[in-house]
Amino acid sequence: MKFRFGICTTVLLTALASMVSAQSNDNFEIDEIIVTGKHLYTDRVNALKSPTPIIDVPQSLSIVTADQITNQGFDSIGDIINYVPGVTNTQGEGHRDAVVFRGVRSTADFFLDGVRDDVQYYRGLYNIEQVEILRGANALLFGRGGTGGLINRVSKKGKIGEQFTGYKAAIDTFGAFGLEVDSNHSVGENSAFRVNAMYESLNNHRDFYDGDRFAINPTARFELSPSSTLDVSYEYIDNERFIDRGIPINDLAGGNGEPIEAFENIVFGDPELNTADVQAHVLRATLTQSFSENLKGVFNASYSDFNKLYQNFYVQDLVDINTVRLDGYVDTTQRKRFNLSGNLIGEFVTGGIEHTIVTGVEYADTSNNNDRFNPVFSTSGADRESFLIARPLDLSGGVGTTATGAPTTLSFSDLNDNTEANLQVFSAFIQDEISLSDNLDIVLGARFDSFDFEVDDLKASVTRSRLDEKISPRIGLVFKPKENVSLYGSYSQSFLPRSGGQFASVSETTALLEPDEFESLEAGLKWDFMPELSFTAAYFQNEQTIDASLDGAPEDLERRGLEVDGFELQLEGQITERIYVRAGYANLSGKTDFTDAGVAQELPRELPENTFSIWTNFQVTDQFGLGLGATYQDEAFITDLDIGADASTHPTLPSFTRFDAAVYYDANDDIRLQVNIENLTDLLYFPSSHSTHQITVGAPLNARFTISGKF
Repeated sequence: MKFRFGICTTVLLTALASMVSAQSNDNFEIDEIIVTGKHLYTDRVNALKSPTPIIDVPQSLSIVTADQITNQGFDSIGDIINYVPGVTNTQGEGHRDAVVFRGVRSTADFFLDGVRDDVQYYRGLYNIEQVEILRGANALLFGRGGTGGLINRVSKKGKIGEQFTGYKAAIDTFGAFGLEVDSNHSVGENSAFRVNAMYESLNNHRDFYDGDRFAINPTARFELSPSSTLDVSYEYIDNERFIDRGIPINDLAGGNGEPIEAFENIVFGDPELNTADVQAHVLRATLTQSFSENLKGVFNASYSDFNKLYQNFYVQDLVDINTVRLDGYVDTTQRKRFNLSGNLIGEFVTGGIEHTIVTGVEYADTSNNNDRFNPVFSTSGADRESFLIARPLDLSGGVGTTATGAPTTLSFSDLNDNTEANLQVFSAFIQDEISLSDNLDIVLGARFDSFDFEVDDLKASVTRSRLDEKISPRIGLVFKPKENVSLYGSYSQSFLPRSGGQFASVSETTALLEPDEFESLEAGLKWDFMPELSFTAAYFQNEQTIDASLDGAPEDLERRGLEVDGFELQLEGQITERIYVRAGYANLSGKTDFTDAGVAQELPRELPENTFSIWTNFQVTDQFGLGLGATYQDEAFITDLDIGADASTHPTLPSFTRFDAAVYYDANDDIRLQVNIENLTDLLYFPSSHSTHQITVGAPLNARFTISGKF
């Protein structure tokens, strides 16, 4: 399905303002709706950009609030994903959040207050009000990417008229500990200042693992007038951690293709050189302006400066049961991004039909400098060397002994690549939520993106560029036979330029190819069958297609694709005043022909057929409560598998079921004592991978003790 049309933003915004001002004051207003678990926070820049109740959104989504993050002891985006249907974690090479949305791997579909946050690092939760996970293609509101879904974090803002200081201190059985502070102060009648800060000393079950995380986020809110609010903030992030890329699988003759359990305690890296270090400065300003009872504007400016080093060694292959060959590299990234965006949200009635229109423009300018050096071992003269498997390996600080007993040293002296890239993006979009009757809504919209990319390949002394201009449409239909029930269907498109989610470079061939295209069809049911208990069922079909060159000839193309379909079930809310439940199930299947030309079809990697999760809180008394949860993940292929091939020895992550629990006691209104227990049965499991011989080892039985409160 193709849509072609032009958008003149100035005319559009003027027309919208004129239509709104022509309406009488009897029309419904844009109210601030802050109902946790029922509506998105619509007084903030969020994933929908309009005040739409969840039941009226023609899309599957999940919301995790700050209270839920506290109750379940979540410490990362990955923790949250474990309890979200249709979305799973991938390893991320031990240095970044990496998510598989309905079969599509992504490291770039992350947003903070609706603004893209695509640098590869681990995001903190210390300053987060809620996390929103949307499934399906989302290019209409967010542009390129968003192919299988996206994650938007809503940050904490200053609260005018309130004075409080919250705190959280925690320590776990591995020896990791952390502290968080959240302090809000009103300054006069029309302004407030708020500071969120955190420090964490890292540790876990793996040898050599350590690190430190520090972040501080001061923010201020100013009521410039009864109709105008300004939020400004600055965030500083400093993260350093050991890099652990896991253990190998047994792909030797007679092996089963699964992780070698006997290696569970061995770290296949250099204790001193496996490290990641990230420093970031992020400035944000958001102006919210009510022009009338029916027209609201949100205008955002942000600037971010990230500096990252990533250095690691990992298993490239298993030579024999006693020997591994290590590979490695050091990679640095400097990324600066400036972003301007403006949205108008208007509600009006014409011809007896109600409209909620969201329209906006966005400009982003990003510079990205990246280089990578491979190691050179003195013994092999190459970037790979073999070592005997032992705990620890005979390699530390770049000095060691090879499997043959020869002493070796290494230096990062082999330049693999060195690029300086610049990206400029201009976007304009419009979406109309049309209420044809009390029972029927239609959502229509489209987005235009101009994606101008240029990269200087300093190693090859060549400059390449690519300009892509794409239109991404969206159509949705919502039918409500009852106020608490909706049936919906939707179609959406998205795209990803050939420079990828991190746009480090394009080759001579890919610079001539069209962007990857994504299409998503979804149909579902949303049912609020109790005042505080909601159920969602969704069936979807996602399709990704790319232009692939044959024999490196860009004029000789074939179409390759990934198809994933499945269904999701989600239940969340209060069953009784004392029992809360959150449960999700997903069934996914897919096929792909991305990997090899001439292969008819393959089964995609990192796509477990079945995943299930449940978490329940029991408020035993007004002060004492219990939590119990479980997550199940079916077996998943680590690499694509030819359809019809023998799967018994193919690289595979085994299925697992993990049980978690929590106990909490409110000593008074201001102090909570809490214990979160992970992996109650002390299961040895392998939750994720990056490649054949880089398998994450799940943590054994462990507990985290927390005291939190407010004064």
